[in-house]
Amino acid sequence: MTIKPLADRVVLKSVAAEETTKSGIILTTAAKEKPQMAEVIAVGPGGIVDGNEVKMYVKVGDKVITSKYSGTEVKLDGEEYSIVRQSDILATIE
Repeated sequence: MTIKPLADRVVLKSVAAEETTKSGIILTTAAKEKPQMAEVIAVGPGGIVDGNEVKMYVKVGDKVITSKYSGTEVKLDGEEYSIVRQSDILATIE
């Protein structure tokens, strides 16, 4: 099964979160924050959204930073994805 986003939506897969701090302390699951870095898995076509034309600037394979706790979490075939609006993406990582 595949996810095909509509309009200005983008499907993201989180990049693995750090298991330890810089000083070597191992983090428990409860202490970990939701990762803000993700990889773009699929991109919607853009078009007219809320009366405004939206051009899609991200592409599949881009590494991005998103707003904390943005989007909708989806689990499909044992994998976890997040579906966000393009405007929830703060930056791309090069």
